[in-house]
Amino acid sequence: MSTPLPPAPVTSESLLAFLDSQGFETKTAQHPPLFTVEDSKELRGTLEGGHTKNLFLKDKKSRYFLLTAQEDTDIDLKSLHKLMGAQGRFSFGKPDKLEAYLGVLPGAVTALGVINDRNHDVTFAIDQRLLEHDKINCHPLVNTATTTLRTDDLFSFARLCGHDPMIVDLAQTV
Repeated sequence: MSTPLPPAPVTSESLLAFLDSQGFETKTAQHPPLFTVEDSKELRGTLEGGHTKNLFLKDKKSRYFLLTAQEDTDIDLKSLHKLMGAQGRFSFGKPDKLEAYLGVLPGAVTALGVINDRNHDVTFAIDQRLLEHDKINCHPLVNTATTTLRTDDLFSFARLCGHDPMIVDLAQTV
């Protein structure tokens, strides 16, 4: 029997309630809107765990990918498609598709957005460097908060949402 997900589109509040109902230990910090990795660096020292950057990508066959990487990882978009099994080079997904598939706006892209991808239109990939951290920081569908959760729980959460994360070694793309 599968765990019922909250009704889509999931809000930040219902996401946090779902994580709690599943027994995932989280800590959420509220903050001013963060739009870039550079913006989020002001929170260093106050949030434990790995900090992420997230890319919503589209390949030449209009397949969509969500890549969650260590914030300081250099990503070569010219070769990334080979590593991830995509058809042709990546471009960034359009904001309307981002909202439709992951339920977030630009600036709030997050691994937790897979909860809104009920038709599994997006392939979720995670940088293996993040696995070195016991905890990972993700936006809870909005860029005015950051939620810290155990790395293992992020994988469990993704699987509850029907996504088995692809682990990629982004060091191979540079």
